[in-house]
Amino acid sequence: MMGECARRYGDMFTLRIANEGTWVFVTDPDAVKKIFTGDPRLLHAGEANVVLLPVLGSHSVLLLDEDAHMAQRKLMLAPFHGERMRGYEQTMAEVATRQIERWPAGEPFSAWPTMQAITLEVIMRTVFGVTDAERLRRLGDALQSSLSWAADPRRMARLALLGPRRIAERGILRRALQPTDDLIFEEIRSRRDAPDLEERDDVLSLLLQARHDDASAMSDQELRDELMTLLVAGHETSATALAWALEALARHPAALSRLRDEIDAGDDVYLDAVVKEILRLRPVIALVLRRLTEPMEIGGRLLPAGVTVAPCIYLMHRRPDVYEEPRAFRPERFLEKPPGTYTWIPFGGGVRRCLGASFAQFEIKVVLRELVARLDIRPARPRAERRVRRAIVFAPERGGELVVERRAGARAPGAIAA
Repeated sequence: MMGECARRYGDMFTLRIANEGTWVFVTDPDAVKKIFTGDPRLLHAGEANVVLLPVLGSHSVLLLDEDAHMAQRKLMLAPFHGERMRGYEQTMAEVATRQIERWPAGEPFSAWPTMQAITLEVIMRTVFGVTDAERLRRLGDALQSSLSWAADPRRMARLALLGPRRIAERGILRRALQPTDDLIFEEIRSRRDAPDLEERDDVLSLLLQARHDDASAMSDQELRDELMTLLVAGHETSATALAWALEALARHPAALSRLRDEIDAGDDVYLDAVVKEILRLRPVIALVLRRLTEPMEIGGRLLPAGVTVAPCIYLMHRRPDVYEEPRAFRPERFLEKPPGTYTWIPFGGGVRRCLGASFAQFEIKVVLRELVARLDIRPARPRAERRVRRAIVFAPERGGELVVERRAGARAPGAIAA
């Protein structure tokens, strides 16, 4: 639908959506730059992201605007420092290796559930700071159940019909989220009293030590909402990107062979290019949203207050004037030319750029490195997989079906550059 609208109407087109009002899709780089660099007082992302309110809660950094957003974002940035991510690498590699060693050799299977299991456990260990096996199981089961409930297409349809604020007030949603919320609040209370809090490096422990400008600590509800934000933003999205990466590599043996050779040699330059290319070709989120609080000229048109402008990641990444052969999987393009700030936008841009962008790319690289170093992969079927909608992400319809074989004499790969 987006592609057809772009072909018929050009770089800007309008959709009117139930309970969401008027959306103006934007795909011109200059217009996208104006949106990403515009005054945050005029371009509200929190209002535009209100569809996430029922699950994330009102304290989520994704649902705040202006000073409140910047204050919360400041608290959230510290745990995602590059050096701190380096400390998470071993955990990511261990989780990935344990999961992929269970894959059946020589038999078709879907990679996506394993990718979900990997990214969920990584979040529970590095973000929630849970390492005990029984607590991992309880929290993982509850989180997966809540996310699956919210991702059901029928419930998404109800959300669209009723609107997020009415859904958030309904008891059925609260009951679905309650088991997860109970465990998260239990973890927060337990961690506040932990004697080793200051020595821990998981995100929850760091947020518990963070302070607002008035020296106050984050409340339990604030912490719950931000932990759910990191979970929703970093679990399904990274798992889906990994499934798409495996699907693409399995169908492009030359790229897979080059990637394997460079990983075996301890190089990760091509690996970085592969990750950038899969996030370009198969962005898991289609849009970035900003709601205008005042009239604003964008792309030569004066748009009224109340309109939602939507820089379109999907269409931007397929512009032939920006990317030669835009539908081709060609990681080499990012070795020839670095990605543009306003033309490679899988994580959005400006002051609202995804907080976990570096974490996500680092995790994807670590998991791919472990997998490619240990396995040969090939597609399970001749036809490439189509996109299907799952909650807010576009996933492979068959979950990235593969056939794998163990590599004889495979060596453990080296470190990844954060």
